[in-house]
Amino acid sequence: MSPNEPTPRTRRRPEEVRAAVHQAVIDLLSDPEGADLTIPAIAQRADVNHTSVYRRWGSREALLADVVITRLERDWPLVDTGTLRGDLTAWAEAGVASIRKPEGRLLVRAIALSMPGSAQAQAERAQHFERRIHAIERIRERAVSRGETPPPLEQILDQLIAPLYLRAIFGIDPPATGYPELLVERLLGNAGNAATA
Repeated sequence: MSPNEPTPRTRRRPEEVRAAVHQAVIDLLSDPEGADLTIPAIAQRADVNHTSVYRRWGSREALLADVVITRLERDWPLVDTGTLRGDLTAWAEAGVASIRKPEGRLLVRAIALSMPGSAQAQAERAQHFERRIHAIERIRERAVSRGETPPPLEQILDQLIAPLYLRAIFGIDPPATGYPELLVERLLGNAGNAATA
């Protein structure tokens, strides 16, 4: 091989490529000098061909959405505690813990950066966020199956998720204790008979 020829990339499995690309996004978001978050820059950081990134994700916005949802599913799980109040409190506790970490705040930044600029990008982004919406809906479905009356999905997003994201955006840490319980109490109180426990 000539010294001027590029070194061939070792063939990696799709999930290895996905993990490398996801980590490249996190690394670039973490760059204190404000690295250029473009598909070519991400691909170079991950040591993959940028055409592979476009082929798999379609756009930067869809890639960012996939990174966000994948990390949320890992760090902000939706557990079954046996009651609606318990499920929502556990979820809020995980959310508070997440936004206290630097990476959690980076994910909030990625959500803002993933706002689409075209109808196609909007559709691609929506496909990824649907995964999270369906998971939240399962909390509501479990509550109904137990005879509880959960609040509407929009109300959960507005009163449980939005306050955490706003704090992360403005760099304001939640109170040291009791904040998840406070959010859930406000949510269920406003929802009327939202839980039996």
